[in-house]
Amino acid sequence: MYVKSNAKINLYLDVVGKREDGYHNLDMVMLPLELHDTIELQHEPHGRYTHIVSDKVEKQLIEHNMIHRVHELLIKEYDYKHNFIIKLHKEIPIYAGLGGGSSNGAAVLKVFRKYGKIKMTEEEETNFCLKLGADVPFCMKNVPAHVQGIGERVTPIKVKKQYFVLIIKPKQGLSTKDVFEESDKQELKHGNVNDVLKALETGDDDLLAKSLFNSLEEVSMKLCPEVREVKEMLKKDGFKCVLMTGSGSCVFALTTNYTFAVSKALKYDNKGFEVYLTKTLKSKVK
Repeated sequence: MYVKSNAKINLYLDVVGKREDGYHNLDMVMLPLELHDTIELQHEPHGRYTHIVSDKVEKQLIEHNMIHRVHELLIKEYDYKHNFIIKLHKEIPIYAGLGGGSSNGAAVLKVFRKYGKIKMTEEEETNFCLKLGADVPFCMKNVPAHVQGIGERVTPIKVKKQYFVLIIKPKQGLSTKDVFEESDKQELKHGNVNDVLKALETGDDDLLAKSLFNSLEEVSMKLCPEVREVKEMLKKDGFKCVLMTGSGSCVFALTTNYTFAVSKALKYDNKGFEVYLTKTLKSKVK
């Protein structure tokens, strides 16, 4: 069995505050992308353990990756008995802010539950996913959404246009843990999420360009100065809607002009950047 595991971008990310339990309350607008990893799962009815390999990720990362964590949590909470041979074909870069790990986790959780005939209420599913990461509940739904709280409130949103997305990854990756720890030491700015939601619903790209916001961006730029350089480069080349996604280090640019997107992707690729050209998944909200 093969399943897709889609990347995501944040068009809005506001760290509202830190909770007493150490988690952060967030206000986010997220769009899933066609860029995806492919996960091959072979059920082993008589297998004694689940074995995970990847074509691009180092062994020590695979041993502690999200797929492994999902399986271990199912064993712990549901006495899960099923095992698999899993091959992870990576296309989504790691330490990039594109949600690759969370997406991998959500994709395999759906398969694991099917084989184990595990039924969860929506609340139980959300609570299970939150133990894995704040982006996992969104990745389970895999639709454009307004995400709030610690990731538990996922509200599908209407997006009028489908965008081509040019993504550039700086050579240096960023750890989400490191970025949030640094952000806790600073006074963060806040944006206006309603303007982003309105811009997406109406297709107003001028409003969207003015409203895109990520309160972690300045922190990430200090830890990885190339984030700022890439963002300025994209804007100088004519992209209006440009932002760092998640905790970085990837920077994305939106456009509805495919020819323009391809020409710039080739330009940056020829300059030696790590470049990805994809597009957003369509909204299912009418």
